[in-house]
Amino acid sequence: MPLAVAAVVFFGLATYWSYWSIRTPVFDVREVALRQSGNDPKRLVSGAVTTATLIEVATTLLEKRGGFLSNDINPISLWLDNMPNWEFGAVVQVRDFARVLRNDFARAQTQSKEDRDLAIADPRFHFAHDSWIFPTTEGQYREGIEALERYLARLEDPSIGEARFFVRIDNLRFWLELVAKRLGDLAHRLSASVGVDDLDTYAVWDLEAQAAATDDRKPAYKTHWLEVDDVFHEARGATWALLHFMYAIQIDFAPVLHGKKAMVSLKQIIRKLDQAQKPMWIPIVLNGTGYGVTANHSLVLASRISRADSAVIDLLDLLEQ
Repeated sequence: MPLAVAAVVFFGLATYWSYWSIRTPVFDVREVALRQSGNDPKRLVSGAVTTATLIEVATTLLEKRGGFLSNDINPISLWLDNMPNWEFGAVVQVRDFARVLRNDFARAQTQSKEDRDLAIADPRFHFAHDSWIFPTTEGQYREGIEALERYLARLEDPSIGEARFFVRIDNLRFWLELVAKRLGDLAHRLSASVGVDDLDTYAVWDLEAQAAATDDRKPAYKTHWLEVDDVFHEARGATWALLHFMYAIQIDFAPVLHGKKAMVSLKQIIRKLDQAQKPMWIPIVLNGTGYGVTANHSLVLASRISRADSAVIDLLDLLEQ
């Protein structure tokens, strides 16, 4: 009996490391959009690539190797949570993008009527990512994907029904501002793998806390050593999804980006996000000190994300001019 249990554990771990944990590749957003439009380039109207990319990212979460693992009750999946954390990072980006698509990209102004299918898709992706049953997370996400597919079909063929996508600077800025906040948070949490000493900036905005502060002691932030790999893989999942969305924006928002001479800035963001997807040559996340003998994968990734965040802020400044 002990040998049987050991064999099950061994094969479970082997399956996880050799199959489920293989790095999800980056896909070509234009090819995906063409495939979803029946290989008809004329149907690639404004917003088609962006919507098709969101559909493909969400579909990949459900249909990649091993399927969707965040709500898996398999003991192996519960113990080895690298992929579930990767999934969560990507899910957060899907949620943000779906909401901006619903509230900004598909609406002419604040008092415009929202698209009926996007109003269905958005809350489906905000459903709990770890629900195993009644209802399942996969079921809710698939309903969201189906709603996006209906919106895309109406966008590409107006005879089916009215669907709109507005390529405007203000719409793009709404999303980029959210991206900057997400990247800044990820970079801070990654840097906390070795501890971060920050001044208490909250006291500046809190008069009572400011009055109570009698010295310049620095509050320390440090990620627990058991959570270092969780934050790392969450950041990898977030940057993977975000990279595809940036590729899509590069195509659909090309007219306004060229008009603002901002295409180079967007390509800089894409380059840094792509560097964050470089393969790891060791199966564990090392957490050496900043100038120590061993590597610190979290600090390397934090550097890439911080550069991408700075590029997003530069792009926002350029778009405001």
